Amino acid sequence: MQPALTLRGSAPRGTEGTGRPFIKWAGGKRQLLPELLRYVPERFNRYIEPFVGGGALFFALAPRLPVLSGDAAAPRALLADVNERLVRTYAGVRDSVDEVIERLREYRHDEDCYYQVREKPIDAGGDAEVAAWLIYLNKIGFNGLYRVNRQNRFNVPFGRHKNPTICDEVTLRACSRALFGVDVRVADFEVAAAQAKPGDLVYFDPPYVPLSMTSSFTSYTSGGFDTQCQIRLRDLALRLKQQGVHVLLSNSSAGLVRDLYQADFKIVEVRATRLVNSKATRRGAITELVIF
Repeated sequence: MQPALTLRGSAPRGTEGTGRPFIKWAGGKRQLLPELLRYVPERFNRYIEPFVGGGALFFALAPRLPVLSGDAAAPRALLADVNERLVRTYAGVRDSVDEVIERLREYRHDEDCYYQVREKPIDAGGDAEVAAWLIYLNKIGFNGLYRVNRQNRFNVPFGRHKNPTICDEVTLRACSRALFGVDVRVADFEVAAAQAKPGDLVYFDPPYVPLSMTSSFTSYTSGGFDTQCQIRLRDLALRLKQQGVHVLLSNSSAGLVRDLYQADFKIVEVRATRLVNSKATRRGAITELVIF
């Protein structure tokens, strides 16, 4: 028998959430939160996000997340991604926020410092070191991009920010509290979502289907999230929905997405402004879909 779930209000003191992520990520949902929150059920058990990115919806919902009564360390949520450095960053902020802050305070808004930090063999470091490295590059690099070459070396150039906040201690500490009792792991979306049980909420924010389909569609992300992956995601979402799991998805307004979901899901159009993209022509107001 599973332990009883109680509402988030019974959690230990100091676990309050924050509505603001500590990094910005391509496709981040902060500006769409009012729309997304309209379709979040009033009550749900555990929260699962298999493509966590910047985690905007998670941080907005953190004060509402349940905890397992009698066990403050039990997982309140599961956050997953295939980007190991991103997942280790979440772990570093959750478990070692003091060290993350201390390391960030050592970094400067300086081009030479930026490239020195960028070249660090960071994967050999601990989670706090990885977290400070990624947060610093995210704050100082061009347009907040995360991009690597085939050798997994971060290759985003120095940004032209006037006065960036490298160490936002208030937000980092709030995010660390929100991550209390949360499981973070490197996992394929199907593996992560397999943990869901009836009454849980699963939010999928996958790599979007491009609005302009090209012959290179199968490689539009480094992980190759292609048409078959989108179909696999749709099939998974439908299975979960039929099992009594609350399912919420975001994707582009491409015809393929509409075709995949129109038979078994409700689709709502929303307007979003995309600011994180390497190409200026791909930034600006666009139509996206919320699916449930």
